[in-house]
Amino acid sequence: MGIAGTEVAKESADVIILDDNFSTIVTVAKWGRSVYINIQKFVQFQLTVNVVALIVNFSSACLIGSAPLTAVQLLWVNMIMDTLGALALATEPPNNDLMKRAPVGRKGNFISNVMWRNILGQSSNQFLVIWYLQSQGKWLFGIKGDDSDLVLNTIIFNCFVFCQVFNEVSSREMEKIDVFEGILDNNVFVAVLGSTVIFQFIIIQFLGSFANTTPLTFMQWFASIFIGFVGMPVAVAVKMIPHRLCVEREHK
Repeated sequence: MGIAGTEVAKESADVIILDDNFSTIVTVAKWGRSVYINIQKFVQFQLTVNVVALIVNFSSACLIGSAPLTAVQLLWVNMIMDTLGALALATEPPNNDLMKRAPVGRKGNFISNVMWRNILGQSSNQFLVIWYLQSQGKWLFGIKGDDSDLVLNTIIFNCFVFCQVFNEVSSREMEKIDVFEGILDNNVFVAVLGSTVIFQFIIIQFLGSFANTTPLTFMQWFASIFIGFVGMPVAVAVKMIPHRLCVEREHK
């Protein structure tokens, strides 16, 4: 006890309750678990973006001789992933469900099997989407003309960014299907999503010479957003894959 306890007891103790209220321990445990899980959410989101960007650009460069995502575009994606993604996911407040989770052992893996399941599911979906757009995008959108490659690469970049936007929402919960619960209570998360979409619109429509993009039509924007949204039902399907044995193994 920080108030009633003696100095000898304080010096011998590992934890001192400063307000002499045992309920404080519950609050500390809840916030500790919240910080740990929020970092896991961010790492899951970050690894998904990294895996897809690396595989898409590397495979494209090897097979067709050019990468769909330019250096400037990757820098913007990196900003979404590192700075804005960290702000959005690391500021998630704790909830009472955290106290129902089994504690993580000292030898437990930080990147859990549940995280790997989500990463592989989202990465596979995004990779297939990008590759389909690369191979069939011109036919799908009816793109013709001398600037067809530029238009297609802009659509691919736009779809890739919106895949990350919706994946960021899905990353709010690693196991629960309802990812919208309490989303409006986190003003930082909402602000990050809104600013990401606004800046993406500015980059596409007005900063073409800088970002190597070209303005898109309304239907192309709608298609890009819809393709990104498809990642959310995919995330739901991935979360329904049984993982009880994986969870039990992690907490041993």
